[in-house]
Amino acid sequence: MPQTADDMDAVAVRTWCSLALEALGRERAAIDAINVYPVADGDTGTNLYLTVESAAGAVEAVFAAHETGASVPGLADAVRAMAHGALIGARGNSGTILAQLLRGMAGVLADGHDADHLRLALNRAATAARQAVAHPVEGTVLTVATAAAEAAGRTAGDPSAQAVVQAAYEGARTALDETPGQLAVLGRAGVVDAGGRGLVTVLEALVEAVSGETPEHGVWVAPDIAPVTTAAAEDCVAGGAQDGPAFEVIYLLEAGDDAVDRLRTRLDGLGDSLVVVGGDGLWNVHVHVDDAGAAVEAGVEAGRPYRIRITHFGADRVHPHHVEPAQRGVVVVVPGPGLSGLCSEAGATTVLARPGEPPASGELVDAIRRAHAREVVLLPNDADLRHTAAAAAEQARTEGIRVALIPTRAAVQGIAALAVHEPDRSFDEDVVAMTAAAGATRYGELAVAERQSWTMAGICQAGDILGLIEGDVAVIGEDVPGTARAVIDRMLAAGGELVTLVLGEDVPDALADALEEHVREGYLAVDTVVYRGGGQGTPLLVGVE
Repeated sequence: MPQTADDMDAVAVRTWCSLALEALGRERAAIDAINVYPVADGDTGTNLYLTVESAAGAVEAVFAAHETGASVPGLADAVRAMAHGALIGARGNSGTILAQLLRGMAGVLADGHDADHLRLALNRAATAARQAVAHPVEGTVLTVATAAAEAAGRTAGDPSAQAVVQAAYEGARTALDETPGQLAVLGRAGVVDAGGRGLVTVLEALVEAVSGETPEHGVWVAPDIAPVTTAAAEDCVAGGAQDGPAFEVIYLLEAGDDAVDRLRTRLDGLGDSLVVVGGDGLWNVHVHVDDAGAAVEAGVEAGRPYRIRITHFGADRVHPHHVEPAQRGVVVVVPGPGLSGLCSEAGATTVLARPGEPPASGELVDAIRRAHAREVVLLPNDADLRHTAAAAAEQARTEGIRVALIPTRAAVQGIAALAVHEPDRSFDEDVVAMTAAAGATRYGELAVAERQSWTMAGICQAGDILGLIEGDVAVIGEDVPGTARAVIDRMLAAGGELVTLVLGEDVPDALADALEEHVREGYLAVDTVVYRGGGQGTPLLVGVE
């Protein structure tokens, strides 16, 4: 039975995100295949999927926070979470614009859920997206979003939310079909705009979430549009689609409005495809430039950039040469850039996990693909990532990649597994050896207590140094050196031959020297190895083999 306007609540938002993610998962490869503008790099579908995955994850977190109270979050909480999740997880030009569309809708829906608010939300979304793009181009996702808003506006007076979203969807579909005639590069390639097709997919999911029914003509087929051929792609390049800057730069930025206005001006002079979305002190910046360093420096001058991604638009992305996949690769999740370098030197493909920002399954799947191997060993290095890693492994398997997930729970276990990795032996033997090495490594870490709480070691106060062993608090200390020694002593009480220490970003080298001396003087025949590269907020990681 169709839902009513009153049903555009938090549950509908949750359903919308889930359906959109599922649909983009199905459509990802097809959307990637028609991606020729602004750069023919074949990743629009993937970028949209990762953006919506982040939005859906944020909404799920809001619902999880209400589970203990057996309540449901309000619509405002759900749409704001959706917009924030999309903002921090936006990937590529298309994902960044979609994040702004969702942010524009959220700003209106937070105040109401009836048909009038839906019409206004779609209009606000289209306007906000255009304002975020430095030089809007017709025949793109912006055109499709505007058409959706205008179609929804023509339902004025209709109290049905279903009618509003259905009209928006139909308007978007019609506009999408017209994009090859509006943008020459699309016409030459014989395709519709990839970002616009992704938006149609998202709006189709919105119709289903509001009405409970799949829209009519739900399976969209572009009229008289042929798939992109190699020749067509080359024609696109000749026509200028790939002519332009060498790098894509994306980062999150903490900065004020005035600083961002200056940043827009500076980045606009450095390159093209500039999109800056966000507000309230947090922004997502996307630009194509020849000087990636200058783009990042501009962000540093404006505020605090982080989660910086720089992608080189190499010729191989448009004229791909056949590269034979390696037989085997390893994908490792690491807590800091230091360990990322260490694991990369060992031949692994790395995924950076920042505090409070665990990688999504899409990022792990992307890393598995980047390993470019027939067989891949996946080391998540975090117990909380087991379900995410399992989902990534399963998706990669559907693409013909043989994936073995070793459930490592800490970075030191991943280091131990990587140390015994031998790609020349059979896959099964290698996985068994790596699993055994990880399992034989006990792990500990130091953390700073954020508040007073009960632990297995007693009551801790905010600011106390906590020593955790195998995930449980075993020591409560007043300083890092003393707590570290106590943790090492407890771990070595059960025996061991090697102690691995991973220092956090702000921890002085003197601590490593002192701990090495402590082990050397107290435990004969026990070696110590030290790495720098732990994450922020974790002073020390400890492994004992």
